[in-house]
Amino acid sequence: MNAAKAVTGDTSSLTTLASRLDDAQSTATAIPQLTSITSLTLEEAYTVQHLLVGHRVARGDRVSGVKLGFTSRAKARQMGVDDVIIGSITRGMEVPDGGQTDSAAYIHPRIEPEVAWLLGQDVDADEESPDIGWAVEAVAPALEIIDSRYRDFRFTLEDVVADNTSAAGYVIGPWQPVAVAGDVGNRGVGLEIDGRIVQTGSTAAILGHPYRAVAAARRMAKTHGFTLRAGMVLLAGAATAAVPLAAGVRVQSTVSGLGCVGLQVAPGGGDHG
Repeated sequence: MNAAKAVTGDTSSLTTLASRLDDAQSTATAIPQLTSITSLTLEEAYTVQHLLVGHRVARGDRVSGVKLGFTSRAKARQMGVDDVIIGSITRGMEVPDGGQTDSAAYIHPRIEPEVAWLLGQDVDADEESPDIGWAVEAVAPALEIIDSRYRDFRFTLEDVVADNTSAAGYVIGPWQPVAVAGDVGNRGVGLEIDGRIVQTGSTAAILGHPYRAVAAARRMAKTHGFTLRAGMVLLAGAATAAVPLAAGVRVQSTVSGLGCVGLQVAPGGGDHG
């Protein structure tokens, strides 16, 4: 048995794990998977995640929304899971549409095209109604930067949940009122790097319909202690596979009928593990 193994049921141990992840993120340095050094339940992993996000908030950042992961059935099967996961996004992670980010701030970043929902009202996690369309005000094309803090971008379910679902950055394109955008259930999606198409897909890859992400977020929020408030962003999930994000490139995603969203990556930087 590994001498470093420890039971993580006590708060002090979970706090230490959150600090390790925060240091890895802050210094862009990959670390061993938490489950390689300790046992961790899913419930404990979400506790670590909340503690990790708490580090950002303590430094003056602000939670701006939530994101879902494993919304692709193929990815869920690959990970051996049968449900989505949820994480937090913060204002400090946001890159303005068309703005610039620095790859040196990440370890081994990847980028994926998504659909984003804007909550127009607070969502009561205990609400029983199956249709909570009233809660969403607008929809937009989006990009998400994911960046596992673990070596080789490898992790278990508990590892990725503790690591705030690999959340690292996001870009929101132009918002459209839901009534204007219409049904976004099967819209074509393209991802370009320096003007070259590198991924194509459909919004249907997101839970079969990205609208289902709203109810899924409510369910996960209730189970794992998240708050969904008016003005928050919900990243519904990836419409294609993620691709590596290299220094100096220009990225653009187009969602049919919703428009384009993009960012540029500053020259320099590199993979840190």
